[in-house]
Amino acid sequence: MLKAPGATTERISRAQLRTERIKTLGHRDPVTVASGTPLRAAIATMQVNDGEPILIADGTRLVGVLTERDVLLKVLGRDGILDEPVDSVMTRDPRTLTSESTVGEALELMESGRYRTVPLLDETGAPTGLLRQQDIVEYVAEAFPQEILNLPPRPHQVMEQQEGA
Repeated sequence: MLKAPGATTERISRAQLRTERIKTLGHRDPVTVASGTPLRAAIATMQVNDGEPILIADGTRLVGVLTERDVLLKVLGRDGILDEPVDSVMTRDPRTLTSESTVGEALELMESGRYRTVPLLDETGAPTGLLRQQDIVEYVAEAFPQEILNLPPRPHQVMEQQEGA
C-alpha cells in the first residue's frame, strides 16, 4: 500500500534515496475520463481537481493524459474545439512508472521529459496514481529534516557579520 503524503516515518541515507521505491512515497489517486469524452467535460473535471492532469483510459488501459500544458498550447484560442473528443488534444501514450520504479528513475524521467507529474500504472497497465514532483520534494524534506531546515533562505547568501552576542 502506498503511503499518503506526509506519512514518511523513517530516515534514509542519501545513497538509498535514488533506489527508494515509489511505493514508499505519497501520491495522488488518478482522475480518469473515458476516451471519447468531450474536451469540455475533461477540462471541467480538471478544474474540479485543482488543475491536476486527467488520465484518459480506454476501459482500464491508459491511452493518454490531458495536462494544463495541453490546454494552454492546443486548446486556448481555438474556436469550437471544446465539443471535440479529449483524444484530439491529449498527450498520447505518456511515459509512465510503476510503484516498483525508483525515485532515481522518476527524477530522470521528470527531468528528461520536463514532466511535473507522471502516471503510475499497475502490472496490467491500469492507472493507479499520479506521482508529482511535489511528492518527491515532500518525501526528501521528511527524510532529511535537519538538512532542509538548516538551509539558509537563499543558498548563495553569505552573512556579512556573525549573528548573536
